[in-house]
Amino acid sequence: MRHLHTPTTRNRLVGALVAGLLCTTGLAAPALATPATDPVAPALADGLALTPPMGFNNWNSTHCREEFNESMVKGIADLFVEKGLKDAGYQYVNLDDCWALPSRDADGKLVPDPARFPDGIKAVADYVHAKGLKLGVYTSAGTKTCDSAGFPGALGHEYSDARQFADWGVDYLKYDNCNNQGVDAKSRYTTMRDALRAASRETGRPIVYSICEWGENKPWEWASDVGHLWRTTGDISDNWGSMLSILKQNLPLAPYAGPGHWNDPDMLEVGNGGMTDTEYRSHFSLWSVMAAPLLIGSDLRKATPATFDILANKEVVAVDQDPLGKQGTVLSSEGGRWVVAKEMKDGSRAVALFNETGGAQRIATTAAAVGLPAAPAYTLRDLWQHRSYNTAGGISATVPAHGTVLVRVSAGRGWAAQPPAVELGLGTAPLVEAGEPATLTTTVTDLGRTTARRVAVKLSGPADWTIRAASRTTAPAVPTGRSLRTKWRLTVPEGTATGSYDLTLKATYRSPRGVRVETVLPVTASVVVPPPPGTSSLGDLPWMSAANGYGPVERDTSNGESAAGDGHPITLGGVVHAKGLGVHAASAVEYYTGKECETVTADVGVDDEKGDRGTVAFEIWADGTEVASTGVLTNAMPAQPVSADVSGAEVVRLVVTDGGDGIDSDHADWADARLTC
Repeated sequence: MRHLHTPTTRNRLVGALVAGLLCTTGLAAPALATPATDPVAPALADGLALTPPMGFNNWNSTHCREEFNESMVKGIADLFVEKGLKDAGYQYVNLDDCWALPSRDADGKLVPDPARFPDGIKAVADYVHAKGLKLGVYTSAGTKTCDSAGFPGALGHEYSDARQFADWGVDYLKYDNCNNQGVDAKSRYTTMRDALRAASRETGRPIVYSICEWGENKPWEWASDVGHLWRTTGDISDNWGSMLSILKQNLPLAPYAGPGHWNDPDMLEVGNGGMTDTEYRSHFSLWSVMAAPLLIGSDLRKATPATFDILANKEVVAVDQDPLGKQGTVLSSEGGRWVVAKEMKDGSRAVALFNETGGAQRIATTAAAVGLPAAPAYTLRDLWQHRSYNTAGGISATVPAHGTVLVRVSAGRGWAAQPPAVELGLGTAPLVEAGEPATLTTTVTDLGRTTARRVAVKLSGPADWTIRAASRTTAPAVPTGRSLRTKWRLTVPEGTATGSYDLTLKATYRSPRGVRVETVLPVTASVVVPPPPGTSSLGDLPWMSAANGYGPVERDTSNGESAAGDGHPITLGGVVHAKGLGVHAASAVEYYTGKECETVTADVGVDDEKGDRGTVAFEIWADGTEVASTGVLTNAMPAQPVSADVSGAEVVRLVVTDGGDGIDSDHADWADARLTC
């Protein structure tokens, strides 16, 4: 993807994908792309990739650095076995770019780099195969590969290279799109398909074929009988904005996926360090519900136990690997509250309740809405808690910021053996001014067909905070659809620094059979200070939260690159602005306004530092309601004034979306952004 941020980012262009991409935070629910006819051409009849491929690829963690070598690859294979990843279903250990020498030999053959792979690729394949795993390699459908060093591509050498891969024992080919000399994509990729078929006939070595042309030519419309999977997007980056943008590009393509032909929204970033574990669980959950290939992109030699816990969650992997091969579809997404449901072969439904926003949200659907038949009750299995419950039909949860609750719901008689599902809820997210008492309301709601008994709830937080219940915290019984509602009074000591603090809401109850159940909801409380009276630059005020598509939000400079403080003077259409915010789509910056402010004003646009690239849209939200928007802006347009009436709002959010074409080069400025209170 041509993101042009760092030397290690490949020079790739993100093509336009589908019209009417899915909504961003707060927009209306999307209309999924609905083909006029059955979109799926016959898949390759070779029995390969009947479920999405699972494995590892080194690019996201090592790029072309020296640490990418034979020792690393063998070490990854060892860890697949030692850490239970093989047992969870991961098969492929894949080499990305830079494994070869820059030139072919006198016979036109590819030559493995002897410094990186002293024993050659066949020896590595033999080692991997001895572990019961498979090996993959990489090349490009062009004259050179994508790395700036320019290793040999396969254009014009397809049959020779395919036979060489098969002779080495290669099981998987990732075929990139760089330096393609303008040759038609379908022609280039079909030629390699035919070469792989010929090599397989000659050697008996079948090779899974991954088409990596970044969605530029809509491969989902023509590649189901060419390759086993095809990239639908540009390269992923290890940040929330990139993951979110790619998710929204891939979700509408569900009609095109199925056994032997999969939409590929790129590799997993889980464990690379740019997102929180909560965000990585969302990433993994959503890739699984989309039936996406699960290719680990982190260096497992450095992975934390939390990373292995995410990647080796067999219940989540089973959603991805379901043999029916359905990609999940979006049922709703209003306000950044997503419900994505996936039909499973056994008749159950996997349901992802995904919270795109920066604060906790209640997300709800029903068994009927996700396609289950009418039944007295249902079994609801939480795939991250590894617990089963019964539900009368409601599927709902208060989902933390950027979190996902992934459940599997089924109709059948087994529900009666499970305790009732209980939902913990918040009235509003707590915003607390130090030294001033605040009120928080919590609920414990029985979603089950059976009654929750001996219900008790407790709220706890930092040791120096005062948290007292102002109403009852217990109930002898909470019947189906009823709630225990509790008011709490919070007082934060004077001098407490602004920022986010962790609270824990815990409920205990007993099922009708006497089984004790405990459920926990993490709660984030924000210590805030009201803005000063008069007009202030937003670059000078503390924000409650800031999410950015690449690097941090910058004060009074452009976004720059990935490090803090590396921006340039904010410049729009040649005009330099001394004050403001520099962001990168997708971005959201929240300010506490304490119901004391009237207006937000700014001049907005794509910063000049990106040349003629970048498309964005600006939005202003007040307490969850959009109060101003610009539509899509490009770098060719001068700064646009935007203003909004935010009277009475407690929280104001400044949002920048990607303009519907991915986040490449989307450096956006809130120039001279001001808040009047």
